[in-house]
Amino acid sequence: MKKQCIAMLLAGGQGSRLYALTQDMAKPSIPFGGKYRIIDFPLSNCANSGIDTVGVLTQYKPLQLNSYIGGGTAWDLDSSSGGTYILPPYQTAGDKGEWFKGTADAIYQNIGFVDLYDPDYVVLLSGDHIYKMDYSDMLAVHKQNDAACTIAVLQVPMAEASRFGIMTLGEDGSIVKFTEKPKEPDSDLASMGIYIFTWQKLRSYLIDDAADPNSDNDFGKNIIPNMLNAGERMFPYRFEGYWRDVGTINSFWDANMDMLSPTLINLFDRSWPIRANSPRKIPQYLGPKAEVSHSIITEGCHVCGTVENSVLSSDVTVEEGATVRYSAIMPGAKICRGALVEYAIVGENTVVAPGARVGAPPDGSESWSVATCGPNIRIREGGVVAPGAMIYKSEEVSV
Repeated sequence: MKKQCIAMLLAGGQGSRLYALTQDMAKPSIPFGGKYRIIDFPLSNCANSGIDTVGVLTQYKPLQLNSYIGGGTAWDLDSSSGGTYILPPYQTAGDKGEWFKGTADAIYQNIGFVDLYDPDYVVLLSGDHIYKMDYSDMLAVHKQNDAACTIAVLQVPMAEASRFGIMTLGEDGSIVKFTEKPKEPDSDLASMGIYIFTWQKLRSYLIDDAADPNSDNDFGKNIIPNMLNAGERMFPYRFEGYWRDVGTINSFWDANMDMLSPTLINLFDRSWPIRANSPRKIPQYLGPKAEVSHSIITEGCHVCGTVENSVLSSDVTVEEGATVRYSAIMPGAKICRGALVEYAIVGENTVVAPGARVGAPPDGSESWSVATCGPNIRIREGGVVAPGAMIYKSEEVSV
């Protein structure tokens, strides 16, 4: 069972800022980009990087995520010597059991799983980022530096650096300081929340952290600072490709719109495929009066109206006389005759009734945001969902 490197994927987050979309599912389960769910990106990166053993740590409303991942077959992560494993919090004999206290505690509770494969290295990933990365390149940098920890970093504008965990480097290029969301950042290297650890080093810090009653059991707050204070060799891995944290409604919408630009993230790159556990659907249908431009239209869609600059997931219906612009429409949604949806996110199986209006173009104000309708909602006939609104419950009856 010996492995050089395995991955541990943290996928248990609630995604509270996306709550209209995460009432009944974990954030990594959210449909994204027409054909995918958010978790498809890190899982595909693992498969493409040659990492065939992935532990997926779930917690918040995991049923749909567990069902979606299954045995990992869709991502070629179902080998007899590795595979994809769902790792929820669990109870042992004589122990009451409890939720993961933090990111570090989640890995600590699964030390036994990691030890089963006796890896030299562990890649720690988040289940809610959209990007393509070859982790084998990052691992090569980690080995070259004989590092205890390597952290993927992205260069950001100094004006935005205070929003991130910032890495400060020494003269030899190693990380000498980590500051979580500094008010006055002294570097523009932002942590991407992607780490490679030498396992035996990390293992000892996890055990010490679990024994500390004052710890938050978090990598950013505890493990990384403790390793720095102990003088461990820690280095950055500079990443220059596309990466987006889809933790807010606007960033989630932005990332969906980015899918329309192959120069940002190319979904048609056969050398680095993003795989998905996609259901088999009938072909898409574009009616005789359909007007579709610069959009992603997925299998099973039935479009008779107008669709511009939008992403339509499977089984979406856009009736004749309906218009969708600059929007992300999730599986099974229906936009009825005469309805207008623009600059919006419409959840799974939601119905926008005839004549309803969801969203509006940006007005230039700082408070503007896209309109969001959660899943299984019916927007009443002639109803209006204003920009920035989040609709959680049906205004009429559940669909």
